[in-house]
Amino acid sequence: MTTVDERERRWRLVLGREGHCPSGLSTGDQGMDAALESLYNRGDGGGGGSSRRGAGLGGSAPSVARWLGDIREYFPTSVVQVMQKDAMERLGLHQLLLEPEMMEAVEPDVHLVGTLLSLNKVMPGQARESARTVVRTVVEDLERRVAQKTRSLVGGAIDRSARTHRPRRAADIDWNATIRRNLAHYLPEHNTIVPQTLVGYGRRSRGVQKEVVLAIDQSGSMASSVVYASVFGAVLASMKSLSTSLVVFDTAVVDLTEQLTDPVEVLFGTQLGGGTHINKAIAYCQGLITKPRDSIFVLISDLYEGGVREEMLKRVAQLKAQGTQVVVLLALSDEGAPFYDRENAAALAEMDVPAFACTPDLFPELMAAAIQGQPLTAWVDRSKEG
Repeated sequence: MTTVDERERRWRLVLGREGHCPSGLSTGDQGMDAALESLYNRGDGGGGGSSRRGAGLGGSAPSVARWLGDIREYFPTSVVQVMQKDAMERLGLHQLLLEPEMMEAVEPDVHLVGTLLSLNKVMPGQARESARTVVRTVVEDLERRVAQKTRSLVGGAIDRSARTHRPRRAADIDWNATIRRNLAHYLPEHNTIVPQTLVGYGRRSRGVQKEVVLAIDQSGSMASSVVYASVFGAVLASMKSLSTSLVVFDTAVVDLTEQLTDPVEVLFGTQLGGGTHINKAIAYCQGLITKPRDSIFVLISDLYEGGVREEMLKRVAQLKAQGTQVVVLLALSDEGAPFYDRENAAALAEMDVPAFACTPDLFPELMAAAIQGQPLTAWVDRSKEG
């Protein structure tokens, strides 16, 4: 049970100097209070006159580095990451990140990687090397989180995507498909179906079985999606049963497939921000697909098209008509869908191509469903229920 003193302490930290805590704040709480007020209560606001409080972080790299160190001392990692993100947005600290010593003070996370990538082209050499170290730390952590699940689910889906009428084991029988295939052989007097034809999962031979093409929008709102997609692209590219390509685009299209062995190189090959030409990107990706019926095309974009909208929709229709499984993700992140073009999303839905946001945890399951040719609208509905 929370005591009265503890409730007053918490409200004091939430409200800042406007709050009241009769018992006062401990030394640790005072440090926590100062860190919060530097970020969220800019300006003196009267009534107190403390030069420390409400002064903001200023433009000094040393003072910002101290503040970053303070919040790592007083708050858990998840809170530190939120405060770092808020500091970027509220106090404009982007330029300070160009200084190498700042890299040592920050808590590495996906949002920070997005910020660093947006500054990539203006970073001096020493800062870029420090930034690369931060990015690699985040990327390696993400790979550890997603690699095993991705390889397991996607590899299993590839094995089970082959159909056979002579399954070797009972475990290989697809009972739903078998029942559908044999409905004509239903015996009402026995309330049963005689399965004259079995439908089962075969085992694929070794070698490339599926083509995966990832097309990633580099616009500013897609920063987290770019990070996650690059990591997943590298994991998929490590699977011999897949031929994986990765393309990033704004108004230009850049093929980063050759860098997929190192997702850090992929990320530093991107350039966040700028316009968007989705139609041009899809056109390029069409040329990468050599086996349409054994291909999955994944477009990750907020769908704000700066090119010819009608041509973009026409190209998606062509891919579907050729048998390619088309997946459109409004975001690949933990944050839900960003602002997106609802008109284009609705137009895709009418073509039976749902556009939706997907979390990194669900992406391996989504890819497995796409490889097996499952209707994605039904998969989306099931994932929402779960």
